[in-house]
Amino acid sequence: MPKTILIVDDSSSLRTVVKLALARAGYEVLEAGDGEQGLAQLDKAAKVNLIVSDVNMPKMDGIAFVAAVKKHARHKFTPVIMLTTEGQDAKKEQGRAAGAKAWIVKPFNPPQLLDAVSKLIAP
Repeated sequence: MPKTILIVDDSSSLRTVVKLALARAGYEVLEAGDGEQGLAQLDKAAKVNLIVSDVNMPKMDGIAFVAAVKKHARHKFTPVIMLTTEGQDAKKEQGRAAGAKAWIVKPFNPPQLLDAVSKLIAP
């Protein structure tokens, strides 16, 4: 059974690029346009093995989203990769403190993302 990855990003074009790369690698992909939608997807999904989240989003940003995810016992150990334009050390530290396991700065290339994903979960 394929592993499921949730993509949380307010850019539909970026979600499409990420989804194509992950689907081609054999992953099942769920999508959300912001942190609130991401939490709703997690509530509905049977199992999410990994989350890829942007930082800058409307309603609930990525840092707040990761912190909220980590408060749920069911998702406490779900690895999170931040995929964002933010590259400052202070922002990365906020992400790590919230529970992010990896940080990839946009623009990115799909092999870079797949390498990070494969280090956190096997397909």
